Amino acid sequence: MMNARQPLQTLTRRATAAQCQQLQHKPRTWQTSDRGMASVVPPVTQNSVSKKGPTAMVFMNMGGPQTTDEVGGFLSRLFADADLIPLGPLQNYLGPLISRRRTPKIQKQYAGIGGGSPIRKWSEYQAAEMCKILDKTNPESAPHKPYVAFRYANPLTEEMYAKLLEDGFGNGKGGRAVAFTQYPQYSCSTTGSSLNELWKWRQRLESPTRNAEAPKEGSIQWSVIDRWPTHPGLVKSFAENITKVLETYPEEVRDSVVILYSAHSLPMSVVNRGDPYPAEVAATVAAVQQELGHRNPYRLVWQSQVGPSAWLGMQTAEAVPSLIKRGQKDIVLVPIAFTSDHIETLFEIDQEVIHEANEMGADGRVRRAESLNGSPTFINALADLAKSHLQSGIVCSRQMGLRCPGCKSERCLESKKFFMGDGVQGNNAVTL
Repeated sequence: MMNARQPLQTLTRRATAAQCQQLQHKPRTWQTSDRGMASVVPPVTQNSVSKKGPTAMVFMNMGGPQTTDEVGGFLSRLFADADLIPLGPLQNYLGPLISRRRTPKIQKQYAGIGGGSPIRKWSEYQAAEMCKILDKTNPESAPHKPYVAFRYANPLTEEMYAKLLEDGFGNGKGGRAVAFTQYPQYSCSTTGSSLNELWKWRQRLESPTRNAEAPKEGSIQWSVIDRWPTHPGLVKSFAENITKVLETYPEEVRDSVVILYSAHSLPMSVVNRGDPYPAEVAATVAAVQQELGHRNPYRLVWQSQVGPSAWLGMQTAEAVPSLIKRGQKDIVLVPIAFTSDHIETLFEIDQEVIHEANEMGADGRVRRAESLNGSPTFINALADLAKSHLQSGIVCSRQMGLRCPGCKSERCLESKKFFMGDGVQGNNAVTL
């Protein structure tokens, strides 16, 4: 396994100037094949004639340590990721230093929520339940097999990929897989980073140019569900959970409860490159407010800032005390960018923000909407998304093909070329 500190250029194949110019200015149009999914390079040879299955449904997310002993490794991978936390030329030095210093503090936080993150439990449950629904509603691509690939915790992307090969995908046998991000709103630092990592391990394990033992044909066909910020099922799931918590307030104050939608913040250096995340989070918030009938005042706030550099604000931990000081104590916090509970909800919101609010005299009037977790509405939304994607024959969304205007990452360039099919076959016209 490659050291996480190894220079980025060793992980990527450098694109020529001509290739970059072509990607930035020339639209490509490809025809969808009868298989309805994208071929990768080299072309895939399917050994299934009667139907399109089996299909691997790969849930991608950040992940979290399951025990306090795993915190150090989790933080080490997280701070080594320049897509998520850009530290400049000193990334390989500062990343390990910061992770070592923060490990004891973060271990205490995980101990405070039971000793580990529940994100793996919920991800595996959501993926398995979604696949059960898909087997019934979309039998032509059945059986659907659930997999989880975390960026910074077990099961890591390389573990998932090795399991795919072990289970009979690829290795000359073909087979299809859908990379299904569990970040509803796209960011180059989250979904983009996960896809870059997936591409890296595909190159190492399945590319004949990088792995002499890889078959020249019959590699895994990949397609991507890369964003879904306003899917009706997602919006309905959030609205249901918000309604439940609003109903715990007395009727006479219910419509005046302030809703604070809280999303994971981003460094402004990422935002200023043109990252779409802030706009997509805002789109989710607007759609949920519409679903709720705009009954309550609301604001979008941001959480989980790390370090002294500029991040998206205002911070959730500052917004709540500010409202309380003005006399607004009835507040509902909604984790709008997360699909399950983890450290940001169970510790940061529940044990820090709400605890401080109570110390300021909120007396239990600051509450959090339940996370999506095992919501049947949400799991049905996942199945609907997956079914639509499988039936569409589209490799990825049009938006994924557009690099951020300020992007300088060669790995991002190569990753996008791969997942879009690089001209072999793909979705409708895509402009980079």
